[in-house]
Amino acid sequence: MEQTFDIELVNQNEYLVRWASEGQSGESLVHTNPEFLAEAGLEGYDEQLIVEETTAYLAEHQPVIDFPQTVDLEEIAAAYTDYTEQLKQRLQAR
Repeated sequence: MEQTFDIELVNQNEYLVRWASEGQSGESLVHTNPEFLAEAGLEGYDEQLIVEETTAYLAEHQPVIDFPQTVDLEEIAAAYTDYTEQLKQRLQAR
């Protein structure tokens, strides 16, 4: 399944993710909470890279057409117990 993502900073700690998959498209607003990033041991990483890897992670776990309109990293961590560790591994591999 081919998917494309376009990520754009729209405000401090807010990124617009436009996606296209199987002839459909949509967008989600991703919030990166600095306090959550610090608690998760992710401070110091580029936020855009965090959003890119988070988007890829979500696409592996659910269809992109099911992405919520607003995404908070804390909610992803609550829904997927391996998210934070997987995100760290992905960021370190870049």
